Amino acid sequence: MLGGNELEVGLEYADVMYVLNENMTVRAGKFLLPFGTFMERLHPAWINKLPTKPLGFGHDGIAPSSGVGVELRGAFNLGGSTLNYSAYTTNGARLKDGSVEPEEAGMLLFQNYTDNNTSKAFGGRLGLLPFADSSTEIGVSAYSTNGVGDTDSVYENVGAFLYAIDFAFTKQIPTLGGFIDIKGQYNNSDISDATYTELDQNNVLQSYTFDNKSNSFYTQLSYRPTMASSDFLKKLELVVRYSDLNTPEAAKWEEQSKQYAFGLNYWLTWRSVIKIAYQTTDTVGGHGGGNGTTNGFYMHWAIGF
Repeated sequence: MLGGNELEVGLEYADVMYVLNENMTVRAGKFLLPFGTFMERLHPAWINKLPTKPLGFGHDGIAPSSGVGVELRGAFNLGGSTLNYSAYTTNGARLKDGSVEPEEAGMLLFQNYTDNNTSKAFGGRLGLLPFADSSTEIGVSAYSTNGVGDTDSVYENVGAFLYAIDFAFTKQIPTLGGFIDIKGQYNNSDISDATYTELDQNNVLQSYTFDNKSNSFYTQLSYRPTMASSDFLKKLELVVRYSDLNTPEAAKWEEQSKQYAFGLNYWLTWRSVIKIAYQTTDTVGGHGGGNGTTNGFYMHWAIGF
């Protein structure tokens, strides 16, 4: 990114992998975390079927996206079914204590490149594909750390436990004349209670606390008429998504939001897509502290490499 006569380079992920055997692979570096499936598998622009991310992901999201560490992953054939797994350890998340951004006290910063303490995060995911055609997958994920605060601070022993449940169904159904793709994920975040401070209107330091629990959810349905006689129709795809986000009551970033998104995609090739979408979001609270509805149209051309 170029701005203010300065050049900033961002690294989304980079890792080294080594195949131990047909069931195990180890990797190290900065990698996308298998916390559910959205961030690891679906968030790239040319894979995500909508121009935006669901609520609870991305900036100020409650689900981790990437981490610096080591991971062991692989899969086993269960005789018609498949079980895939992942186990990892990373630097872990960093607690925002409000000293820099008072309105974000109690949030987790997952981009913890320079570890702020000696406590690591441990996580993993189990995914089951029960059918031989791999059309369906159900997964459970967990992410835990005993310390997210800075070393020698009052927040040093504040812990966090997150879990996610994900579902996917993708199959061509002749009676419908095309592919049906259903995705969904539920995220839950539980951070230990802590006391935070802020200056009131009279510039007096006040203390407050809250039950630091958040959750988010999204479900998405898309249909592509791949069996149509028209080549033009075969390249079209209809998408609808619903998501919601609930953050802690009494936190400065307390928010309850619901979002609907509708999209129409045109696939130029298997890795290049033009997206047109409409999105409406109803929000109570949030960083702005206001209530209201935000509507927007989006156009997006994405290419995968």
